[in-house]
Amino acid sequence: MQLHERAVAAGVRLTAHAVLGSTNAHALSLARRGERGPLWITAERQTQGRGREGRSWVSEPGNLHSTLLLTAASLVQHWPQLSFVAALALHDALTEIASPIRHRLAIKWPNDLLLNEAKLGGILIEGESTGHKPVAVGIGVNCVSHPGIPGYPITDLHAAGIAVSAAALFSVLSKTMLARLAQWNRGEGFPTVRLDWLERAVAIGNRISVRAPAGTVSGAFESLDERGRLLLRLADGRLSAISAGDVIVAASAQSCA
Repeated sequence: MQLHERAVAAGVRLTAHAVLGSTNAHALSLARRGERGPLWITAERQTQGRGREGRSWVSEPGNLHSTLLLTAASLVQHWPQLSFVAALALHDALTEIASPIRHRLAIKWPNDLLLNEAKLGGILIEGESTGHKPVAVGIGVNCVSHPGIPGYPITDLHAAGIAVSAAALFSVLSKTMLARLAQWNRGEGFPTVRLDWLERAVAIGNRISVRAPAGTVSGAFESLDERGRLLLRLADGRLSAISAGDVIVAASAQSCA
């Protein structure tokens, strides 16, 4: 793995590993020992890869397993926004390196990148409120393989006829992430990030269901609010702001705004 020259010029660093338990866990462990970001950590394979809510993430060789460690006290209140920043950076990178798939990509709230209506990549934001307030921005992409989960559409670049290596994608991603972080500007630029995200989002204006901690709710996906919460118009006309959950999108609704 290598950083893009623009990332190097900006002072971003990289540590590349053959095997790690989890790139996110390793990043936060480094931060507890005094490491400061911005630092990318990559692994050819993870033995304990994970997604949101502690779910396991299959991490086979050839796919992208990466984490960007950021450390700044001012980031704490804006941690959730980094999921949208990272999603845009990943969308930008794939659009640049594999332009034929541009119109087949979409972002699903809160942290998935879709290709042909199937999950191609995921993002996991984890942080700690001690020390230098480290935040781990985990980004995984199925480049050459993907797990088979009944009833859950997943894909990879190779299966879609796109020959892009994890190393090539990572180099571009290290550049596009730098640009999106500059746009975001530690939260001050989130209004523009939000608008860009909505332009690439799946199912805007369509009926969806959300499996939230309090139960499953359904309605029309209207927008995001200023905090990144999903705004769902319920059948009784009320507008519900959802902070966490899994979006279930009907096949007929899976189109970019």
